[in-house]
Amino acid sequence: MSSENAPVMFNELTTENGFKIGHATLTKPASLNALDLPMINLLTPQLEKWQRDPKIAMVILDGSGERAFCAGGDIVSMYKSMQEVPSKKENPDAKDSYALQNFFTQEYQLDHLIHMFSKPILVWGNGIIMGGGLGLMSGGSHRVVTETSRIAMPEISIGLYPDVGGSYFLNKMPAGCGLFLGLTGAFINAADAIYSNLADYFVPHDAKQTLFDRLLAANWQEDLLHQTLSSICEDFHTLHSEQLPQGNLIEYQDWFTSLATKTDAYQAAEYIMSVNAEDNKWLSKAQKTLSAGSPITANLVFEQLRRGKDMTLAECFQMELGLSCKCGEFGEFQEGVRALLIEKDHQPNWRFKSVDQVPKDTIDYFFENVWSQNAHPLAHLGVN
Repeated sequence: MSSENAPVMFNELTTENGFKIGHATLTKPASLNALDLPMINLLTPQLEKWQRDPKIAMVILDGSGERAFCAGGDIVSMYKSMQEVPSKKENPDAKDSYALQNFFTQEYQLDHLIHMFSKPILVWGNGIIMGGGLGLMSGGSHRVVTETSRIAMPEISIGLYPDVGGSYFLNKMPAGCGLFLGLTGAFINAADAIYSNLADYFVPHDAKQTLFDRLLAANWQEDLLHQTLSSICEDFHTLHSEQLPQGNLIEYQDWFTSLATKTDAYQAAEYIMSVNAEDNKWLSKAQKTLSAGSPITANLVFEQLRRGKDMTLAECFQMELGLSCKCGEFGEFQEGVRALLIEKDHQPNWRFKSVDQVPKDTIDYFFENVWSQNAHPLAHLGVN
């Protein structure tokens, strides 16, 4: 179905009883399947087509290579777009970055489509899953993780924030978990992903083909699509559950619950930094990432989760589009990408030096709505 060099490959597999399974594979393993606009522009219309096709029973979304499902959005391309536009915070007359706004608009539309998809979508979450990759995965109806899954929202290190629906799915985690992961960019494994509602099933990577063969042999019926896939995935999860690696999150749940009671970003950050992590490499790394990360991002994370708690999925994406565009204008995001990915000096010159130094009006600036209600590029989300 796809040309050999396409960044996303599409295939339709015929089941034994005549249905079809749509199979989409991200095919940029050299960049860990980093998501760019051409990939989004291939995925969205194909998923819409499969959703309309009565012969399609379900969709599989995976990534090529052994290292990653998707390591996030194509941040370097975003950086180039931002470099072309002067900071609007410094120059109110500066033009908007259409390329950046268009990327986020198309990405969030795709993520929303996956969340709302009427047929089951199995996402094979093997290897690294970060940022935009988690945006693709989080909306899947059947999210599978493996022994190599390493999941994170590490935006605090680049001066962005956990977007792609993070305002929604981080709020669906056990109390305080989402705030901790957003503030620290901590990596979690398969067990943590299932505990925090980011994944549903564990299947070892070497059982992938066996699972796919079982899907092709299943007795698909139009009114039992989700139930059929759930039953198969549960069988594989139960069969291999003893191989599930030990997680970190559940051990700290009482502490996360206390974290959730903090009333501002500074209190939350101080609470995380106050814990003795000498004997825990995972927690120590989380603290170091928070300490080195953008103080603006720490405040954005706290505020986005506070606001997103009572929002619908569509409202979260609408809020995030404005927030992402403001991040592109302000300069903190550019500086973070420069330090981590462009010049790689790992010495970002953040606008403020600590979480408590960020003024309220600076954070308010990021959440200002720049569109009237009907003019918002994502106004149509959630409208039947």
